[in-house]
Amino acid sequence: MSNQVTKAVIPVAGLGTRVLPASKAIPKEMMPVVDKPVIQHVIEEAVAAGIKDIVLVTRSGKAAIEDHFDCHYELEAELERKGKTAILESVQNILPSDVSISAVRQDKALGLGHAVLCAAPIIGNEDFAVLLPDMLINCYGLPQTDLSAMVETYQNTGCGQIMVEPVPMEHVDRYGVVDCSGVAITAGQSANISRMVEKPPIDEAPSNLTINGRYILPARIMELLKDTKPGAGGEIQLTDAMADYLNEGNLQAFHMSGKTYDCGNKAGYLQANVVYGLQHEETAESLKAFIKELDI
Repeated sequence: MSNQVTKAVIPVAGLGTRVLPASKAIPKEMMPVVDKPVIQHVIEEAVAAGIKDIVLVTRSGKAAIEDHFDCHYELEAELERKGKTAILESVQNILPSDVSISAVRQDKALGLGHAVLCAAPIIGNEDFAVLLPDMLINCYGLPQTDLSAMVETYQNTGCGQIMVEPVPMEHVDRYGVVDCSGVAITAGQSANISRMVEKPPIDEAPSNLTINGRYILPARIMELLKDTKPGAGGEIQLTDAMADYLNEGNLQAFHMSGKTYDCGNKAGYLQANVVYGLQHEETAESLKAFIKELDI
C-alpha cells in the first residue's frame, strides 16, 4: 500500500459545555472566527494537506454543520441578483469540487476513541487523519501548514504521526503526553514515540510534549479501538489505542511549528478571533487601530 492519506475523521458530536451559553442552540463548531465558522477553518486545513474525504462524526442538533457545506440555492440566487459577486463566490466555493463530506452518528458520548471508531465503516482499511474541530493550528507566514508537513513526513517514513506541542510542565496533567525516550525534537522534526500517557500527574509526566488534536493513523488503530476499554474519565480514549499500537508498530511525534488556539474554551476562542482578525485583509487595519485605542 502506498503511503497516501486521503480520508479524515472530524468528531463534532461534543456538547460544547466550555463555551455555554453560546453553544446551547448553535454547534460550537459553527461559532465564527472572523468570517468563517471554526469547522470551516479546520476542513480547509485538511483540504490543503491533500484530504479528499471528510467524515463528520456527529449527533442530533448538529445539522447546521452539514448545511453549511451544502448548497443554499435561495441565498445564492439573491446574491447573484444583487450582483454581489465576491460574497457569492465565498459561499459557493467553500469546498473544492473533488472534496466530499459525509456524516455518521455517535449515539452515545463515550469518548474520542469511540467517536473515531464510529467512522470505521467509511474509513475501511485505509490509513486516515483525525482532526479535532475546536483546535485551530495557525501557520500564518509559514511555507506550509503543519498538517501538510506532517502528511509529507508520514509519506516519507510510513509511520503514523501525532502532532505535539510543548507546554509548561505545570500544565501537562491536562493533556495526552508523549515519551520519545529523551530524544529532543524541534519544530518540523519527528521522533519515535516509546509510550503515551493520558493526563499524567505532573511529577510522573515523561515530557512536556502534548498531543494537540492532529493525527495521521494506521488503519490498524480502528481494530484496536474495538477492544479498547474505558480509560481516563471513564471514556474510550484514542490515546489508549495508540499506546496499544506501539506494541506492534511505530508512531512518531511531529513537533508543530505554528500556534494552537483552543476554540473549545472562551479564552482560546477570543484569542483566535483577535489573531485571525489581525491576519485578515478586510479587518486587520481597523482591528489594529481599535486595539491601540483601548485603555485597559
